[in-house]
Amino acid sequence: MKKIIAFALMATVCTTMQPACAQDNKSKRPSPPATETAKLTNGAVVTINYSQPSVKGRSIGKEIAQYGKVWRTGANESTTFETSKGLKVNGNALPAGKYSIFTIPEENEWTVIFNKVNDQWGTRYKENEDVFRFKVKPSKGKFTEQMKFTIDKEGIVKLNWATTMISFQAE
Repeated sequence: MKKIIAFALMATVCTTMQPACAQDNKSKRPSPPATETAKLTNGAVVTINYSQPSVKGRSIGKEIAQYGKVWRTGANESTTFETSKGLKVNGNALPAGKYSIFTIPEENEWTVIFNKVNDQWGTRYKENEDVFRFKVKPSKGKFTEQMKFTIDKEGIVKLNWATTMISFQAE
């Protein structure tokens, strides 16, 4: 009898806990996950994993990606930049590894931040964990509702969102 009760209890726990234990389906999030990967001409493989927030009628610098504030450069978990080989990113040495990317948007200049902590929720940021920072000039691009990263084989990394585009060189 004890074995039957124990079995019934275990079956009940496994059945009722399954939805809670199931993997979160990230593709159903309002800001779905995306990945951009490229093999650069120097042989390095670069991968950016991020979540794609949508503009939804909002303005960059005001309601989204507020000017002058550190932004997780995406949504949900932090955006990550992984390289299989050491690179120079806008002239800064970046060893092979995985990093998070943050930005500080401004109307005429954005600060791009590579941070050594890569497995964090996007809003957790500590400046003392930065690998380096550099500045880029935003330009106007074709309207893009969902934020999108691209990387070409020469290592030009572009971020497009709304009508804003920033880019930097990874070589």
